[in-house]
Amino acid sequence: MDLGLSGRRVFVTGGARGIGAAICECFAAEGAEVMVGYRSSTEGPELAERLGGSAVKLDVAEPQATIEAVAGLGTLDVLVNNAGVDDMAFFTEYTPQRWRAQLDINLEGVLHCTLGALPAMQAARGGRIINVSSEAGRLGSYRGSVYAAAKGGVIAFTKSIARENARFQITANNVLPGPIQTPMLEENRHGPKGDLVVEAMANATLMRRIGAPEEVAAAVVFLASARASYITGETLGVSGGMGTGA
Repeated sequence: MDLGLSGRRVFVTGGARGIGAAICECFAAEGAEVMVGYRSSTEGPELAERLGGSAVKLDVAEPQATIEAVAGLGTLDVLVNNAGVDDMAFFTEYTPQRWRAQLDINLEGVLHCTLGALPAMQAARGGRIINVSSEAGRLGSYRGSVYAAAKGGVIAFTKSIARENARFQITANNVLPGPIQTPMLEENRHGPKGDLVVEAMANATLMRRIGAPEEVAAAVVFLASARASYITGETLGVSGGMGTGA
C-alpha cells in the first residue's frame, strides 16, 4: 500500500529513541526525508545517519531558539511533536520549579515547534501536524497530575490548530499512547514498587499488555499519509483500549 510519503520532508522532535526513533524509522521505510530532532544524546545523529536523514539539535523548551530552528528547516510536509518528559509524584510533592520542565517540554515545546513550522505550511497550502500526547491527558494520571495537565493541553491545542488551519489544507491530529515499552517506562520500572506500577499499567488496558513503539509509529505515519487526507482535529488512542472499560 503506497502511503504517498516518498520524498516528504518530516521533522520528528524527541526522535532519538523510544517512540520517536520508531516514528523516524517508519517514515524512512516509506521513503520520507527524515529530520531527527534530539536534545543531547549521540543517538540522534547516529539514527539520522543510519536512516539517510539529518539530525537537528534543539531543546524544545527554549522558545526563540526552537521557533527559529524549526522555521530554518524550510517547508515541512509533516511535523511530529513527540518530545516529552515525565516526573511522577503526588501533586502536593511538587513545587512550581519542579513541574516547570514538564510544562516547558510537554506543552510549550509543542507550541514552539508548531509556531516555527506553520507559516511555511500555510504559504505552501498544505501540511500535517501530528502531536504525540498521552492517554493521561484524556483520563488523568495517578501521581502524574502535571504530566496529564500538559498532555491535556496538547489535545486541546491540536483541535484548535485543526480549526484554524483547515482553510490552508493543513491537518492536525493527536496520537495518545498508553503504556509503551520505552526508556521512560523502564525508569518507572526501576522506581518504588516499579514492577507493580508497570503491571498496573498493563492491566489498565483491554489488551492486558504493554504496547510497542512501532505500534504508535504506525498510527502517526498513517495520519501523515495520503490515506488520512480527510482526518483532522481527531484524537486517536494507541493504548490497547485504555479507558474504554478495562
